Amino acid sequence: MDSSSSYSRINKSTKPSFSSSMKKTHLYVLLVFLCGAFYLLGAYQQRAPYTTTTPTEKTIITTTPCNYPNPQTTLNFQSNHSATTTETTETTTIVFPRCTANFSEYTPCEDPTRSLRYKRSRMIYRERHCPIKGEEDLKCRVPPPYGYRNPFPWPASRDVAWYANVPHRELTVEKAVQNWIRYDGDRFFFPGGGTMFPNGADAYIDDIGKLINLKDGSIRTALDTGCGVASWGAYLASRNIITLSIAPRDTHEAQVQFALERGVPAMIGVLASKRLPFPSRAFDISHCSRCLIPWAEYDGIFLNEVDRVLRPGGYWILSGPPINWKKHWRGWQRTKKDLNEEQTKIEKVAKSLCWTKLTEKDDLAIWQKPKNHLDCKSARKLATSRPFCSAQDSPDSAWYTDLKTCLSPVPEVSNKEETAGGILENWPQRLESVPPRIHKGTIEGVTSETFSKDYELWKKRVSHYKKVNNQLGTTRYRNILDMNANLGGFASVLIKDPVWVMNVVPVQASVNTLGAIYERGLIGIYHDWCEAVSTYPRTYDLIHADSLFSLYNGRCELKDIMLEMDRILRPEGAVIIRDDVDVLLKVKNIGNGLEWDSVIVDHEDGPLQREKLLFAVKKYWTAPAASDKTN
Repeated sequence: MDSSSSYSRINKSTKPSFSSSMKKTHLYVLLVFLCGAFYLLGAYQQRAPYTTTTPTEKTIITTTPCNYPNPQTTLNFQSNHSATTTETTETTTIVFPRCTANFSEYTPCEDPTRSLRYKRSRMIYRERHCPIKGEEDLKCRVPPPYGYRNPFPWPASRDVAWYANVPHRELTVEKAVQNWIRYDGDRFFFPGGGTMFPNGADAYIDDIGKLINLKDGSIRTALDTGCGVASWGAYLASRNIITLSIAPRDTHEAQVQFALERGVPAMIGVLASKRLPFPSRAFDISHCSRCLIPWAEYDGIFLNEVDRVLRPGGYWILSGPPINWKKHWRGWQRTKKDLNEEQTKIEKVAKSLCWTKLTEKDDLAIWQKPKNHLDCKSARKLATSRPFCSAQDSPDSAWYTDLKTCLSPVPEVSNKEETAGGILENWPQRLESVPPRIHKGTIEGVTSETFSKDYELWKKRVSHYKKVNNQLGTTRYRNILDMNANLGGFASVLIKDPVWVMNVVPVQASVNTLGAIYERGLIGIYHDWCEAVSTYPRTYDLIHADSLFSLYNGRCELKDIMLEMDRILRPEGAVIIRDDVDVLLKVKNIGNGLEWDSVIVDHEDGPLQREKLLFAVKKYWTAPAASDKTN
């Protein structure tokens, strides 16, 4: 009922009477009641000050809240590294200042200075060493370098990157004759060369393809250890093989950063004292091209880790010293005896893992992991045998888990021809097939039926996402992070788009699904989001988080997780967060303090769902020019 029209009708009567007076009184009471009811309804709706939108057009919705603080007047960009607060009529917004320019490549858990405190043996000082709580409380936003520009779209990015984005020329000098990288004007160019393939990765991959089948889809997931600028992985992408390239943050300055700038899956990682953050039986193939990893040392502990993450029947490729040492020993500036001893040790370790050497041709040698361990177990009595790990030592445990020299067992089989863990479909059928881990019931609470339903659910969800953000699915985004991937449904629906997705299974997740993600032909890692992730700033174009903040509520500060998201998100990068509306209100408030332009929209099933979606875009800004004293 319209109160203003009620008021006009009441005043139409000019003749006073008891009945009209009573009617007037009743109407006034009704008017007061209705006003009160509308006030309470309005107050209830204002309890959650967010914008809900049902998208009807394909456009990215970015609205600026009216209480958005003016960073020019509230922040000290140059020196203040602690957050300030701005009081508003609705809530208190924490305003996070911009870090100074020297933090532009800040990697909290792989800090070059902090690493010097740790042992250099076995490269332990190059591993993850996160700040001790209270030691380093950086509450500012990591700046892009001055002149930063959006990377080139894929596939052009494979071959070219802006110098301003990764301003390091060291590799252009150090690796000049190996054709890794070339600098010209305002750009870097990547000719596709490598230490062992100066004539280009394509020709090198063709040589590998003559020895093992790279075309039938049986090889889908690959690991490149000591990757350089990741040209091997970059050129495998056109063959429908997705490669996760790893290298430490070391004297080869910014090699992983170059890989990411090229749009190639990569992360900071090293074989030292801890397992790599991957499940067992993850990769179809592992590769080392003169990666300088001492495979034969420490009782073969590093090769033992490769065995853990290789699928039954998977391949290990080694090129460079000591392979074919009789031909190359002079160029490698090592003695024949030294190289011969190294190769003999590697062969011995491979034999203790029950691997079969398939071939050694020119600069390449390839070994194959057995399909099962039946023959391996029958040979355990030999003196050269490597003991199996105990049943209590889960091969899928890989978060700060010590490396071991015992052999990680594969699932039991009934005959020698059976593949341990189950046979995987060739790509691309592998993506939609029920992963063997699920089919065999080894993931608690996940069945073939729930897997199929999850796949259909994510088709619906991603379709909704693309109605809100019309850039999703185009060349605008290449590197994507899913912070709580579950079964990899989000990544699976994007498979035909020009993107790659790093699927993260948090160590706090109720079930370990990362093995199933790999069995779908996707890639990912374990991670604890209470810590920084092992990558450089500005790694991802888009970050997706499904129920992540509810998972971490009470475990660590939400603002610390969002500061980490801001660190690894590129300028003008996008964020999609789905969670309970009360959680999203907190997230949106923190996002305001990060200068994210954000909006909360309705769930794909409509406004009655408590779960909502937050879409955000990170503001473009950079560190000031070196000569700019005023910012």
